[in-house]
Amino acid sequence: MKFLDQAKIFLKSGDGGAGAQSFRREKFIEFGGPDGGDGGKGGDVVVECVANLNTLIDFRYQQHFKGDTGNHGQGRNKTGGGGNDVVIKVPVGTQILTDEKDEVLADFTTAGERRVILRGGDGGFGNAHYKTSTNRAPTRADPGWPGKELWVWLRLKLIADCGLIGLPNAGKSTFLGAVTRARPKIGDYPFTTLHPNLGVASVGGEEFILADLPGLIEGAHEGAGLGDRFLGHIERCRVLLHLVDGTQEDVAEAYRIVRDELRMYGGGLDEKKELIALNKCDSLTPEEIEEKLAALKEASGAEVFTLSGIAGIGLKELLFSLLTVIKESREEHGEAPLAAAATAGVGKASNWSPVSDEDDYLDDVDWDEN
Repeated sequence: MKFLDQAKIFLKSGDGGAGAQSFRREKFIEFGGPDGGDGGKGGDVVVECVANLNTLIDFRYQQHFKGDTGNHGQGRNKTGGGGNDVVIKVPVGTQILTDEKDEVLADFTTAGERRVILRGGDGGFGNAHYKTSTNRAPTRADPGWPGKELWVWLRLKLIADCGLIGLPNAGKSTFLGAVTRARPKIGDYPFTTLHPNLGVASVGGEEFILADLPGLIEGAHEGAGLGDRFLGHIERCRVLLHLVDGTQEDVAEAYRIVRDELRMYGGGLDEKKELIALNKCDSLTPEEIEEKLAALKEASGAEVFTLSGIAGIGLKELLFSLLTVIKESREEHGEAPLAAAATAGVGKASNWSPVSDEDDYLDDVDWDEN
């Protein structure tokens, strides 16, 4: 399966059907009068949020969606039938943005949501509509109103309980693979992860969703490295797990770089509940661990966990702490996904840079089917 988190598509609602110009012709009725029926309404463009999708890859192969034209009116005052709606199915967490990417038209956070994006054109009136006491035989019949058309961007923001953040090569994918059944690509070089990965962690008989996001570097909010392309996925996470590579010389500076990027991106990312872990502790001596823990605590002002995804150090304690914070968030905000940047579903869109269809960054993605 390919993972695609944004796509540009063309929408057009159906045209209305034309009204009929007709007169009643019946034996022994000399002045039957007009009996042309009205045209039918064009089909709407409807977007439906469904639970069994987790990528926008289908829109890479189909970009045009059009509602059907309404049926024309007929004699004997027959009104034309309405055109069929076109229903577009999107995953939970999808936003619809204008072509200029400056406004959110719709924000789907719950499976089963449906919204009419473009309404079909009304049908034209038949000549029977224009009959009056002074105009007994009108010949006017109107064409249907044209449908509306619009280019929009679809942007998928992953919905997860916990988002893994950190600099490239901080061990996020290794941690995800250690605590879930997901099998993300793991390597000893930066930017091994080029797309988000999801996994389901089970602890204490309960489950929560983890999202492994590509690493951030200084200037990411302005497009450096992989840019701010994936920062939007963090907006809907209940808690952030900030992994810091313990083998780095200055762990405090590594922590500050990521925190600054979250703050400058906006959308309230820097205000989310965050747990911090010093990763790769299996490669450090006890003296180095103590020294770097102290530096990281001073920089963050919070408790810091010691962790090693590959050696399994500190995983259980950290998972229980994550579960506690996630349950508190669910009690406070309910089971509905969090949406930091688009709480009302309509408003300004977050900073992001679209990628053309020709980009070949896509790889197979492993989704945990728990």
